[in-house]
Amino acid sequence: VQLQASGGGLVQPGGSLRLSCVASGEISSIRAMGWYRLPPGKPRESVATIDSSGGTDYADSVKGRFTISRDNAKNTMYLQMTNMKPEDTAVYLCNADIITTYMFENSYWGRGTLVTVSS
Repeated sequence: VQLQASGGGLVQPGGSLRLSCVASGEISSIRAMGWYRLPPGKPRESVATIDSSGGTDYADSVKGRFTISRDNAKNTMYLQMTNMKPEDTAVYLCNADIITTYMFENSYWGRGTLVTVSS
């Protein structure tokens, strides 16, 4: 099982970016999924999570600006980021709780994608 995050890049303050995270491999089902980020010189923090039913939760710092969603048919999760701020600069990581075809459940991490917000 692998997670691959993409969509990062350089964006100006106030701009928008959309991240994607695709899960592949011997997947039976995916439970909760989430986006996390590693700001420069700071510890990892949770950005947004989404459960298998579509229930969402957001960090206070991104509420009203970021939207997490998922397409279960494509094993894909998205993060739409708008009105971005310099403090959103970080490596964004995706995570998913996956049950494999061997009925083994584990938490998987993608490698991350760099987002830089700067003028």
